[in-house]
Amino acid sequence: MKTLTAVLLGAGSRGRYIYGPYAEKHPEELKIVAVAEPHEERRRQIAAIHGIAPENVHSSWERVFEQGRIADVMIISTLDHMHFVPAMKALELGYHILLEKPMSPVPEECVRIEREAIARKRVLTVSHVLRYSPFWSGIKRCIESGEIGGIATIQHAEFVGYRHMTHSYVRGNWRNSAETSPMILAKSCHDLDIISWLMDRPCTSVSSFGSLLHFRKERAPEGSTDRCTDGCRAERECPFSALKLYNQPPEHPWARYITHDLSPEGIMAALKVGPFGRCVYRCDNNVVDHQVVNMEFAGGANATFTLSGFTEREVRSVRVMGTKGEIYGDMEEGTYTLRRFATGETIEFHCGVSGDGHGGGDERMVADFLHQVREHGNGAGSGLTSATASLQSHLIAFAAEESRLQEGKSVKLTELARRVATVHP
Repeated sequence: MKTLTAVLLGAGSRGRYIYGPYAEKHPEELKIVAVAEPHEERRRQIAAIHGIAPENVHSSWERVFEQGRIADVMIISTLDHMHFVPAMKALELGYHILLEKPMSPVPEECVRIEREAIARKRVLTVSHVLRYSPFWSGIKRCIESGEIGGIATIQHAEFVGYRHMTHSYVRGNWRNSAETSPMILAKSCHDLDIISWLMDRPCTSVSSFGSLLHFRKERAPEGSTDRCTDGCRAERECPFSALKLYNQPPEHPWARYITHDLSPEGIMAALKVGPFGRCVYRCDNNVVDHQVVNMEFAGGANATFTLSGFTEREVRSVRVMGTKGEIYGDMEEGTYTLRRFATGETIEFHCGVSGDGHGGGDERMVADFLHQVREHGNGAGSGLTSATASLQSHLIAFAAEESRLQEGKSVKLTELARRVATVHP
């Protein structure tokens, strides 16, 4: 097996905790030979772990392209709005690409990325990791085997959890759609992709409702301050207190994303000066904290999706209702149940959920991407989550946000696709 070499653009949480560790665990498959990351400590850490030559360690992704093509693949895990330009430049140089979702926060750019990958005959995998997990792939096999007949309705929900909500979408990188993406795209294009994949037919119409209900200045409790570290009188009772979230010894599961110094002093220093110590009611956030999406598909089937940041657990649940049976499950528990109407049988399936936060999907996705490159190195290949496979779910997300901003007005997918496709020839 040929060891594939990779350039890593972005050494944030995905770069550090998914792609980097995969190369460490499977050095015979993948070697990271260059990195671009503006954060100095992260950059040094990745370079040291993977033995990257100094001339291949960069503070900006632009510098990487000055060297021409220096590896087999490029892993792009920069922020959402920094996907399009490096992806297009990488395709032009002949790289195969593993691209973080979403492809881009601009619909026209998603279409152009897909077209360019096809034209250049390059493998481009979008990181819709859920498709690769045993939970979702098992449900997909049940549907394809005809166990529940034809699908009538899919009811799916992603409960983000209040900790993840406040960390990423109130205080964190994805808090403001003008800087990154709407939440339905940034967080839940995974979920829209799963619905689209399970349904396996064109989506025809989308409507959506949602808003930023709670994390607003006018909701701030009396006595609160700009930062949780400023002597806030409401901090002790506040469920969203940064002091509570980031001081969780000994693992400090959330603090590791805001500082490398996990001592009490290091965490407090990060909260006093960084964005993660801010009061959740006094941030520059504008993305929704709850949303619902309704979808109609060719043939009359429909689906509903619920997104909420107001839950204790971070969990995805699903119910697929068919003409001969139904499937329902809880991804975090790793179990789904098949009910057959004709016989009354109930069969429960148990899947492994260890390994990562996506039910084991992350490692399987990277392995499949590398396999695609080896098998289809001189052609685009289809791939489970290619740009082509991913495009419909991106368009559903754009349609949902367009509908939400128009008070739930229905958006036809064919019309949206036509508008997007004609902007850039």
